[in-house]
Amino acid sequence: MDRAIGLAQLERGAAMPAPTCSYVLITPARNEEKFIELTITSVAAQTVRPLKWVIVSDGSTDGTDELVKKYASQHEWIEFVRAAEHGERHFAGKVAAFNAGYDRVKELSFDVIGNLDADVSFNSCDYFESLMAKFAQNPRLGVCGTSYREEGVIYPSRFTSVEDVFGACQMFRRQCFEVIGGYLPIRSGGIDLIAFLSARKMGWQTKTFLELVCEHHRKVGSGQHANSYERMMQMGRKDYLLGCHPLWEFARCVYMMKSKPRLAGWLMFIGYFLLLLRGAKRTIPKDLMELRRKDQMLRLKRFLFHASSPPSEEGTNLHHGANDTLTLR
Repeated sequence: MDRAIGLAQLERGAAMPAPTCSYVLITPARNEEKFIELTITSVAAQTVRPLKWVIVSDGSTDGTDELVKKYASQHEWIEFVRAAEHGERHFAGKVAAFNAGYDRVKELSFDVIGNLDADVSFNSCDYFESLMAKFAQNPRLGVCGTSYREEGVIYPSRFTSVEDVFGACQMFRRQCFEVIGGYLPIRSGGIDLIAFLSARKMGWQTKTFLELVCEHHRKVGSGQHANSYERMMQMGRKDYLLGCHPLWEFARCVYMMKSKPRLAGWLMFIGYFLLLLRGAKRTIPKDLMELRRKDQMLRLKRFLFHASSPPSEEGTNLHHGANDTLTLR
């Protein structure tokens, strides 16, 4: 009988339910009282909610814990965890907090695991429903994310490689996440970059879907470096540690000097090349550095020869490299 009904629906052209995926979220949060309530309410408003959302307080000393506990008491799919104290603030500590959350969901049956920062919100109620549909439609998709709006500007912008996935809302197919070993606990950062490069190296597709946008309420890197000039120096140093090709970095800095504040490009240049002259040790695995540099040289050639072309999925963005979010905020 059910089979006959199904055949009849197909004959009438009736819409069949679209395939979808289930997901869980993990949010490490450290002193995010200002934004985390907005994050929670925007996830609660989603048409497809996570099976479980574990919010891990990473040594918070403000009102973060109380806010999360309040919403956890109202929604059984939200769980609050207080991570072990580690004192110093660094990216490896944030990975430890993420792993504490993962321990709470790893026995569950789900298809996708997401890392969501505690200063992100969504204007669209079908944001996660749309991402789950992307995973369901493409079994080779291992890591994905979306555009993000920060201080009124939408990133990634023109000439951007959509294979780089913004880390403040980074979604992994479970098999992909497990085969790459999750996030590497690197103190200086770049953990999201290393994650999607690892996935790509193992044959998974990684993609940023530009048609979807999330709101990022804190400027990337601002939590770790309050001084904007020091932040630009740190960006240059981080580019070196994460294996950026010298020619790519030079071109990127020169490109940034075309816009105000021009000092930003100079500061990035100084931060990168001081470490280069010192021969500082890189923090990215050698095979991933080679993969990243090969990609950068291809993108640089496209930029030089097609700078006047319209935006495309094969483009290049010199102004914004891969962001480090899981960021210390």
